[in-house]
Amino acid sequence: MILIDFTQLAIGSLMVQLNYNNEVVSDELVRHIILNNLKYYRNRFFKEYGELIICCDSKHYWRRDYFPNYKANRKKDRETSVYEWNDIFGCLNLIRDELKEHFPYKVLDIYGCEADDIIAVLARATNDDDTVIVSSDKDFIQLHGSKTKQYSPLTKRMIKNDDPWSYLKEHIVKGDRSDGVPNILSADDCFVSDKRQKPIRKTVIAELLEGMSVLDPELQPDTLSSVARCPKDTWMRNWKRNETLIDLSKIPNTLQVEILHQFDNVKVGQRSGLLTYFTQNKLTSLMNDIQEF
Repeated sequence: MILIDFTQLAIGSLMVQLNYNNEVVSDELVRHIILNNLKYYRNRFFKEYGELIICCDSKHYWRRDYFPNYKANRKKDRETSVYEWNDIFGCLNLIRDELKEHFPYKVLDIYGCEADDIIAVLARATNDDDTVIVSSDKDFIQLHGSKTKQYSPLTKRMIKNDDPWSYLKEHIVKGDRSDGVPNILSADDCFVSDKRQKPIRKTVIAELLEGMSVLDPELQPDTLSSVARCPKDTWMRNWKRNETLIDLSKIPNTLQVEILHQFDNVKVGQRSGLLTYFTQNKLTSLMNDIQEF
């Protein structure tokens, strides 16, 4: 499978276009960018990995129910942005629906799920199949294995890591500022208030990871508390918070079942209808390459 992180791929490509050419966001521009990207990645990876699977973000995330500050800083940044984000997301939703109706690809959009959830569940459920994840998001390093690879549209190369397990554990300790997830020594609201994150030294990370290699975190000795100057019940509670938000094996079971159900049952468009779609949307520059979709 070629697992496409739809929103990240589309927005990343759109921002490059807007920054270079100062264009106005329109359905036509977004449509062309997305289709051109899908054509490129299908041509690049189809022979080795099979067909495209388009994985989309829902308008609601289960992680926000669990942790209300999840990605709250992104909303604040977009409110002060020069870009009209409501228009951009409106365009993305329109093209997503067109892909569902007209293209011969599975397009998965499950209420409560991010694309990360869909990609993680499918990659693990089809572990015997060669899979490539098309995304620059390093959260997916935890999924890397002999059958699951990752290609970054940002760097134009494969993302590689020799120890995905250690990478995940360190990620949980450090948190993820871009998603509004503090490190395990810091309070829930440090990114949405005047509070600052507590610094977390390399010695603390190293000690925790060394213990984690052989112990469950709940069995960790209290020595870490003296090194981190943070009570054990505090960092343990924050570890669970971050593990739930970052570890892609912690997706709620009900959503995992729904993802697999939709994957098995979702309807796809007919390739025979692409010519009409391209003609109606005046996709002249892509018309000669229609067989590559």
